[in-house]
Amino acid sequence: MANDEFAGRTALVTGGASGIGLATARLLAARGARVAVLDRVKPDFGDDDALRPVLADVTDDEAVRAAVGAAAEALGTGGLDVLVNNAGTGAAGTVEDNDDAEWHLVYDVNVVGIVRTTRAALPLLRAAAARHGQAAVVNTCSVAGIAGLPRRALYSATKGAVYALTLAMAADHVAEHIRVNCVTPGTADTPWVARLLDAAPDPVAERAALNARQPMGRLVTAEEVAAAIAYLASPLASATTGTALAVDGGMAGLRTRPR
Repeated sequence: MANDEFAGRTALVTGGASGIGLATARLLAARGARVAVLDRVKPDFGDDDALRPVLADVTDDEAVRAAVGAAAEALGTGGLDVLVNNAGTGAAGTVEDNDDAEWHLVYDVNVVGIVRTTRAALPLLRAAAARHGQAAVVNTCSVAGIAGLPRRALYSATKGAVYALTLAMAADHVAEHIRVNCVTPGTADTPWVARLLDAAPDPVAERAALNARQPMGRLVTAEEVAAAIAYLASPLASATTGTALAVDGGMAGLRTRPR
């Protein structure tokens, strides 16, 4: 794959201050894209000046619209070739453990957040499609959206909704040459998972259990998920839409013997 397949193209990555979002933003920039990163906190990119930060909380529609406009201005174009809807939050527990307020909050971030950002970006995506023949949206879903995991009822419900939303969006916008896909990562070694492990009674045992439930025997990395996102976003994937690409170490599809 060429390292410059995104040359002359622009991208916006939400939830890009750390983890999968940051790895994705850096990879797209390395492959030639001009990249803006939307997050509710100002990202620390260190010495990397290739990424343009914009601030917004995806639960705030007005702020999202302003941030998407600011991103387009910072990228210096009237269009947006790639939108990566990666912003999200997690929750643990069965249906007994999360109250109504938490259900509403996690849905607001994980599902309606995608709606707000995509809705604001659609005019820019259409403009890019008119200019380059296509535009792409990639949503971060999860293996939890398609496989039953213990103590993830709320989180799984939102990611199942993201999967269904991806298919619906792909159908709605295919005639406009806007491709919509998602990735379904397994448990990834990200700052959010690190915080989850730190809160466990036995972090070492919990990490071992998370490693063991993925057939490859380890967590996936943010960079591995970013590579899948970049493939779906790439103009080289011009015939791919309405697809969920698993990056889960075999978790959803394999039934292996215990090690």
